[in-house]
Amino acid sequence: MNVVLIGYRGSGKSTVGRALARRLGWPYLDTDGLAEARCGMSIRELYADRAEEGFRDIEAAVIAEVAGLDEHVIATGGGAVLRDGNVAALRRNGVVVYLEAAPELLWERIFADDTRRHSRPEVNAARGLSLVREELQARSPVYRRAADCVIDTTGRSVQDIVELIVGRLASPDPVAGRPEGSERSPRAV
Repeated sequence: MNVVLIGYRGSGKSTVGRALARRLGWPYLDTDGLAEARCGMSIRELYADRAEEGFRDIEAAVIAEVAGLDEHVIATGGGAVLRDGNVAALRRNGVVVYLEAAPELLWERIFADDTRRHSRPEVNAARGLSLVREELQARSPVYRRAADCVIDTTGRSVQDIVELIVGRLASPDPVAGRPEGSERSPRAV
């Protein structure tokens, strides 16, 4: 079984993913990074070259490949769960963890990350926080439907988040409450 991290841009998927992979002794994969490597372009360049739909096609192909692996920590792009096929693939062999945070914290992280700010789709600084709020309002229900558990990252250290996920994995049934093909409510931790 894999651990799949989902959530909005800036939620900590990459940082938590790397730390969790070290803790478990598993390989770490980032689907955005794999898409960039496959195409030899940054996400921003892929959006410019192929538009969002073209990028989402590449992302779906990467997800289909990594979802079949075992004992990997997989961090997805913020919009990966917008396609039902991606969610189904990731859930087949993974515990899906939604890393949640307040829009203000997400915007602070996005704006402070110079490296990703220049390689990801551009966010208008004057409208950034309101855009994050709008997108998060639309995406939050999608993240919750896809997730086996939700972890609010606000005020928690990376190590605390990692230990919460490890605790979930140690439970007798880490995907408890996930009837195949039906809606379910994720457990908040």
